[in-house]
Order: sequence, then structure tokens, then C-alpha cells
Amino acid sequence: MIAGVIGATGYAGAEVVRILAGHPEVEGLVLGSVSYEGERIENIYLNFQGKIAGLLEKPEQVVAASGVVFAALPHGAGEPYAKACMEKGIPFIDLSADFRFDGDEATFTAWYGKPYVHPELRRNAVYGLPELNRAAIKALAAKGPVIIGNPGCYPTGASLGIYPALAKGMAGDGPVIVDAASGVTGGGREPGRAYHFPECSDSVSPYKVGAHRHTPELSRVLGVMAGKPVPLIFTPHLAPMNRGILSTIYIPLDKAHRSGPASGAPRPPSSEAEGKLREIRDRYAAFYKDEPFIRVLPAGTAAATGRVRRSNFCDISVHLDTSGTTLIVVTAIDNMVKGAAGQAVQNMNILCGYPETAGLEAVPALF
Repeated sequence: MIAGVIGATGYAGAEVVRILAGHPEVEGLVLGSVSYEGERIENIYLNFQGKIAGLLEKPEQVVAASGVVFAALPHGAGEPYAKACMEKGIPFIDLSADFRFDGDEATFTAWYGKPYVHPELRRNAVYGLPELNRAAIKALAAKGPVIIGNPGCYPTGASLGIYPALAKGMAGDGPVIVDAASGVTGGGREPGRAYHFPECSDSVSPYKVGAHRHTPELSRVLGVMAGKPVPLIFTPHLAPMNRGILSTIYIPLDKAHRSGPASGAPRPPSSEAEGKLREIRDRYAAFYKDEPFIRVLPAGTAAATGRVRRSNFCDISVHLDTSGTTLIVVTAIDNMVKGAAGQAVQNMNILCGYPETAGLEAVPALF
């Protein structure tokens, strides 16, 4: 398989290149960049020296030479290349938001300020969260070329932590609250004052409070998981680290899964609470037992970004609040891998019939 990457010089695109370079089924790479056309990728990312080399070409040349195309482009820029891939009959895996809304142009336009250029392409598109849509991805691929709307980084970490509670009827009334923190690579490679070292070092701050673009995507996914609308409060934070997203999620429990009265009064730890927590954790572990990249952690262990660094894993830890009425789920992902490039390659593996873990089996780097 010859794989093409359009937008190969951005952080997410370069991470796709890095992962594909070690993929056992990828025989060659064709790399494209509008900003750096004619230059060599190894001269832009010096860590590629001696391992990954290639001239950066026009996006049209990437499509023409590839058997699968990844696009790591700004929102609204990838549709012409998706159309070209569909006409050629090859998969298109998009890391922007262009294909994440199941054809809901009104929502996309409201949050991203752009209408669809080719709305008819959504007939070939599927939301690419494998743990939710693996069967749908395979079913659509059986009919012809597919466009994958690769999920956003925040929705990936949060939705994987919430999915079992919604699917197994553990969630009660009230909003799900997602409090998440991301490393600065989530802001992309273009420099901005908020990501300047003196501005973000030694400081954690919320941003786009009540107005982050990933809110409608996450809300939409939770509704699919629950089979009904799910009230959501989502607040992102910028953390002084390069990689990672830590999501702390608060899910109100239904009466059958609480370990205390509905009053919500704090109570000291009890055998009843420990038993209820063990039961919920076991249900999470059973729910994800066949998922190669989900690790439900042992009781008493909290998920941390440092333990999933440079890997495609999502670590999940399960906790109860002191009243026993709220489930607290913590998830950790590498925003550049499971939150972007790794998940894109995972989707390629599903589409092409490769082992789903191919190219993604690296042990997380602790340091």
C-alpha cells in the first residue's frame, strides 16, 4: 500500500508520517504540503533524518500516487481532495472537522463558519471512532470508497470514558460534566501567543469556556451512544505539557447504581461503596475487553497522561464521589496519537483489512 499524507508538515500530519513509516503494510509514502511544496520533509523535521525522506508535493499529486490518503488540513480545506479520492476509488481519512457531523451542515456551519462545498460526499462518510463505529466503517467500506471523519481529540478521550455508562444504562438524569486538559500541541504548529512558552509555562488555564468547537461533536456522539440527547457541560484547559489529554468526567448515576441516598451528602468510605465501585469498574472492563487500545485500570489507580505518551492507548480509571451518587471517570490519551494520527491509522487498518493494531503496537514512553 502506498499511503499519502496531505498537510504532512503540521503536527498531526507529521505524526501520521512518523507512524506510517513503521507500518508493516505501508510500502511507501507520498507527502504533500501547500506551505512547503518542493522542500524535503526530513529538512523540516530533523528527527526524520536517516529514517524518513521525501519531497513535498502538490496535494493533487499525492492523490494521484496513493492507495489511501490522509488529510491533516485546516477545517474546510479538505473536501476537494476527498472528492478526488472518491472519484479515484480510494479511502480518504480526514483529521479536520469536515466529516464529523453526519451531514449536519447547519451545525458545522454554525461552529466552523463555513458551508459544505460538496455536501453529497457525506453519503460516503462515517464518523471514525472505532470503538463506536467499527461495524459501520466496515459496512460502508464494503460498498465502495469511504471518507473517515476522524474524531477530535477531546471527544475521543471523553466519549470513551462515558460510553459504557450510557450504553449500559448506568447514567441517571442531569448533565454529564467533562473537565479536560490538553497539551499545547493541540493548538497546532502555527505560533500563537497563548502557546508561547512564557505565556503557558507553569500555568493551567481554561479557554473557550462554554464555546469550544468540540462541544457539538461530543454532544452528538453521546446522543448516539445513549440513544437520546445527553445534557453536557464541557470545559477545556491548556496544560503546560507538549502531549496528552486528561479528562475528568462526572456522570450522575441512576438509582440502581448509587451507593448512597439521593441527598448527595458526603459519607466516609464504606464496604457498600467499595462494592458498588467494583461492580461498575468490572462492567467497564467487560465492555472494553475486546478493544485493543482501551485499558481499564485496576481499582485505586488513576489515569495519567504520562503513561500513554506516544501510544494509541486510552487509559480509563473509575471512581465514585463521596456521596455515592456520581461516577467519576478519568481518561488519558496522547492527543497526537489516539486523539489524531494513531486513530487515523487505526481507521486505515479497519478499512484495508489489516490487523487493527498494525503500526500501533509501540509501548508508551514514560519520559
